[in-house]
Amino acid sequence: MPLSEHEQRMLEQMERALYAEDPKFASALEGNGLRTYTRRRVYQAVAGFLIGIALLMTGMVMQLIWVSVVGFLVMLGCAVLAVTGWRKAPKPGEQPQGAARRQVRPKRSVMDRIEQRWQRRRDEQGR
Repeated sequence: MPLSEHEQRMLEQMERALYAEDPKFASALEGNGLRTYTRRRVYQAVAGFLIGIALLMTGMVMQLIWVSVVGFLVMLGCAVLAVTGWRKAPKPGEQPQGAARRQVRPKRSVMDRIEQRWQRRRDEQGR
C-alpha cells in the first residue's frame, strides 16, 4: 500500500531531521548495502574463475578430461556472475534503479485510478 502525500511529507521531514542531527549515521543507513553486496559477489566470482583455471590446468597436466571440463564450467559460470554483478552495481552516489523509479512515480491502487476516472467523467459532464 503506497504512502499518502501527508505520510510522504512526514517521512521526508524525519529524514531531513536525521541528516541534520547525525549525518554520519544517516549516510551509513543510506543504502550502500547493494553496492557492497554486488562488489563482494564480483570478487567471489573472480576468485571462482581463478579456481576454475587451476582445475582446468590440473586436469590437463593429470590428463583427466572431466576435471578440465569441470574447471571450464566453473570458469564460465563465474564469468557470467561477474559480468551480471558488475552491470547491476549502482555507481557511487547513485540510487538503485528501483528506488529512483518509485520516487518519481508512486504506485496507485486500482481504486485510486477508478476514482480518478470517475471524477474526470463527472467534471467533463458538468461543463
